[in-house]
Amino acid sequence: MGTRYLGGYITATEQTPSTSSSTGVWDLRTHSKELVGETWQVPLPAGRALFGGAVPNANKTDIDYIDINTTGNAQDFGNLTEGAYYITAVSSSTRGVWAGGYHPSRKDVIQYVTIASTGDSTDFGDLSETAYLGNGFSNSTRGVMALGNTGSATNIIEYITIASTGNSTDFGDTTEARFGMGGFSSPTRGILSGGNSGSRVNTIDYVTIASAGNATDFGDLLAVNSRGDGTSSSTRGLHLGGNTGSYSNVIQYVTIASTGDATDFGDLSAAKEENSATSNGIRAVNAGGEYHYTRTIDYVTIASTGNSQDFGDLTTDKSSHGACSEGHGGLG
Repeated sequence: MGTRYLGGYITATEQTPSTSSSTGVWDLRTHSKELVGETWQVPLPAGRALFGGAVPNANKTDIDYIDINTTGNAQDFGNLTEGAYYITAVSSSTRGVWAGGYHPSRKDVIQYVTIASTGDSTDFGDLSETAYLGNGFSNSTRGVMALGNTGSATNIIEYITIASTGNSTDFGDTTEARFGMGGFSSPTRGILSGGNSGSRVNTIDYVTIASAGNATDFGDLLAVNSRGDGTSSSTRGLHLGGNTGSYSNVIQYVTIASTGDATDFGDLSAAKEENSATSNGIRAVNAGGEYHYTRTIDYVTIASTGNSQDFGDLTTDKSSHGACSEGHGGLG
């Protein structure tokens, strides 16, 4: 083993070529590198994140956006055509979708935007019922949404094909009727964490996104917890904040491909519920939330553990909004 040179620049320690070529040349493109000027670099992951809807009511139509790869304050993206709070969000790499919510009553509206642009949302279709305080997750093609509260706690899960438009379709049932849960996913498995079934629960359950069916028990959160949120890399899922009887600053994690109870990760900068989280698959961001409302955005590196760091601020104080991104863990 030795040091290999490529175009006059020192590369990593020599490795067996990853292709069938007999030349012995190590093509960095096969290792997810790209040439920038005269330097091989790892491309940044897709980084745009959107935060839509909110309370207080003055902000219920707002959509903010950030670039997760940087730090700084959010900017205005546009508006939801149907303003709401307690709203669910899912996304592909190109399209962000919000569903349900509340204002001035429960909604069944599904609406979407093109993430790479800016502007107001467009009608997508309808949920089967008016619902709020649900949550969801997605892979590159399918968005899956647990409806939450349809007048009382429900176990209904529905799905959409994100690239098309139309009404949602029945997927299956959660292990128990509840609302106010977190949601996150890998490209194959979606997870719902915590919630309230009449009282707070510590339930974690999961489904296989590509196939419809009822959820299966995964494990438990560290404590009963409702109205927190979740996000993920392609392998690790986080549940952030929530209410355990009082506002919580706890971040906890699970390994999505396995089953088992959550493990402590670290702490948010402040205890809060009705916060909203998403990721670029490497970095998780957590924005807003309720403890007299806040505009703070925090971030953590998903593969590590530790307390969150300051990212910047939303455009206004808000909570009960829905977050999505073009690079979250469900997209691989």
